[in-house]
Amino acid sequence: MKEFVIERVFEAPRERVWQAWTEAERLKAWFAPKGFSMTSCQLELRVGGLFHYCLRTPDGQDMWGRWVIREIARPEKLVFVVSFSDPQAGITVHPMSPTWPREMLSTVEFEDRGPRTRVTVRWIPIDATDLERQTFEDGRESMKQGWTGTLDYLVEYLAAG
Repeated sequence: MKEFVIERVFEAPRERVWQAWTEAERLKAWFAPKGFSMTSCQLELRVGGLFHYCLRTPDGQDMWGRWVIREIARPEKLVFVVSFSDPQAGITVHPMSPTWPREMLSTVEFEDRGPRTRVTVRWIPIDATDLERQTFEDGRESMKQGWTGTLDYLVEYLAAG
């Protein structure tokens, strides 16, 4: 199965972009698809640690998610397992797509480009059924839309200083 990959170059040094991805208050300011907002987040930045968050949809619904951190290579790379969640941080199915993979391996790489930083996000399902893998394949355009909006928010956050 081919992983989903999206890249963006940000007009900010790598350390600042790294902080935006690894500090709870900074993540809360930008990490959400277009039209969504983050209403709650807790982050324990360590291998085995958890980032547990709630996103509010444009129509006011809450969607919980979580990352379980697998690798931290400051400031080059973060690796974590992404899942939809409940308020207690348990794993749940996607609220709008019950056949979406329950766990996704996410790798985020931060490439130093002097005053700029290239970020590459990679996603691939873990232990997925055939149906979940097909849902992932069929969802590439939706993933691109969601990540594009999220990374647009990061551009705005970094530009605001």
